[in-house]
Amino acid sequence: MSTLLWVLVGVLGYSLAAVALDRRGFIPEYINVSGPLMTVHTGRGRVFLTRLARPKRGWRALANVGVGIALVTMVGTFLLLILQSVSILQSPPTSTVLQNPRNALVIPGVNEFLPLSVAPEIVIGLLIGLVVHEGGHGLLCRVEDIDIDSMGVVLFALLPIGAFVEPDEESANAASRGARTRMFAAGVLNNLIVTAVVFALLFGPVGSAIAVAPGAGVGGVFPGSAADFAGIETGDRIVAVDGEPIESDSDLSSTLTDSDAETLTVTLANGNESVVERSALITSLAADSPFAGDGGLAINDTVTAVDGTTVASERAIADAAGNASVVTLTYSDGETGEERTTTGPLGVLTTVAEDGPLDDAGAPTDGRVVITSIDGERIVGFDDVEAALTDREPGETVPVVIADGEASTEYSVDLGTHPNDDGAYIGIIGSEPLSGMGVDSFGVTPYPAENFLGILTGAASDGLAGALALLLILPFAAVIDPNLPYNFAGFVGSNAGFYEVVGPLAALGDGGVFLLANVLFWTGWINFNLALFNCIPAFPLDGGRILRAAAESVVSRLPVGSKPAFTRAITTSIGLVMLVSLVLMIFGPQLLN
Repeated sequence: MSTLLWVLVGVLGYSLAAVALDRRGFIPEYINVSGPLMTVHTGRGRVFLTRLARPKRGWRALANVGVGIALVTMVGTFLLLILQSVSILQSPPTSTVLQNPRNALVIPGVNEFLPLSVAPEIVIGLLIGLVVHEGGHGLLCRVEDIDIDSMGVVLFALLPIGAFVEPDEESANAASRGARTRMFAAGVLNNLIVTAVVFALLFGPVGSAIAVAPGAGVGGVFPGSAADFAGIETGDRIVAVDGEPIESDSDLSSTLTDSDAETLTVTLANGNESVVERSALITSLAADSPFAGDGGLAINDTVTAVDGTTVASERAIADAAGNASVVTLTYSDGETGEERTTTGPLGVLTTVAEDGPLDDAGAPTDGRVVITSIDGERIVGFDDVEAALTDREPGETVPVVIADGEASTEYSVDLGTHPNDDGAYIGIIGSEPLSGMGVDSFGVTPYPAENFLGILTGAASDGLAGALALLLILPFAAVIDPNLPYNFAGFVGSNAGFYEVVGPLAALGDGGVFLLANVLFWTGWINFNLALFNCIPAFPLDGGRILRAAAESVVSRLPVGSKPAFTRAITTSIGLVMLVSLVLMIFGPQLLN
């Protein structure tokens, strides 16, 4: 059974038990049960809020700032949802994991982006967000002399999903429209204040106490790769290769590129050593690669020879090809282990730009081609293309060889001027080395520890808005940013080993500082999203209530007959538009494709 199914079964069992206990009188009167939902009511805290509300002028001034922020955010949210809906209707996007309904639930372990390992931090952030949000409403109630019937929290099963303040209806109706608007906007303002405080701590003292540990972090290992067979696992940190220190991911990459050794001795941070027998594993393959298709290569196959010469790396493949444009690859099938061969042109898989120099020379533009030679220089990657053109000037004529199957065609190309600089240009768009084959002779994917730490400390962005945007995408970074191959939920699990604690906070220990950073991150992330969500202009959210107050204010000045009915028509119409927009964002890709 899936995690989601287990959760649904648990919720059903909890609901039946709670309803049965409530009917038999075992549930106290201050707790209301409605299926899986439970509300806990209390009158405590009203005296404290009354005392806290005494500097009323200052609170009103701050609340007016909150009203301005809420109105701007409401308009922005409305326009964003409308534009997104129109975009989805015009060009329905392909469904991704972000549109999976389970990922709309803020439940760790059910939501794919909220792992159980950070469930305590998420719950803490959610509780803080709910308390300060509803506390803001309660405080402004007392500032505006609105009585409070009760306060409490809303539980879905045992998980807090909301909080509430119940103003006295008669007292609230007697308050001015401005007073009610300030009260509704107070929760959003409090969430934003909490966001600013916790992210300031994360950007400042807490984030600066965390550093990337030396070495190359192993974020993942390709099954069937050399590293996999050597016993290297996700979470390991490589600190040396053949005795040469490795300080970062770039060190590991350059060491592997520069080495032509088929056997490497790898030292891990825990002191263990592994002997890696390199092999040319296919980790990606373009669909239009001449080596793909029926009877050809597939991902997880391993290239073992080129034209009879044994190879174990991308560099060895290029060296073994020599000056031959068309080569025969011997490879081991990734599923059966059977040895097979395939023949095709080996070079740069690219597209000829229309009206460019290569197009003018007669090269085909109706599909991607494989360039194997420029001015007599063998081409297998884009670096080779740049090297062949380095000493050339626009206007010079060079021969360019394009291979297709067993045949090769040479084109005389009059070099043009590169559109982005003054260098020579042959007129190609995009390129993939080794005819679209992605080869990894080692078999690990590095963990971008430095990138994530830069985002968490604000160093990855020049402006506050950019830093905040990057922080908000971290839990689903791999879906949005191709440069970040992993999602980041906090310093948990195997990724904690890629960092270390430095400075005065080291007295708290690695675990203490990582826990503090996780709590700050999730508290800020949840509070900011709570603020945005509550600004959606749809009832019963705060944005819907502020919209109603604003609509009443405008309609009261209009020469119309039934002002309440006109106000309801405005708020209901906008609310329905927002509901349709949200449904389209979540379910549109499944419904329209």
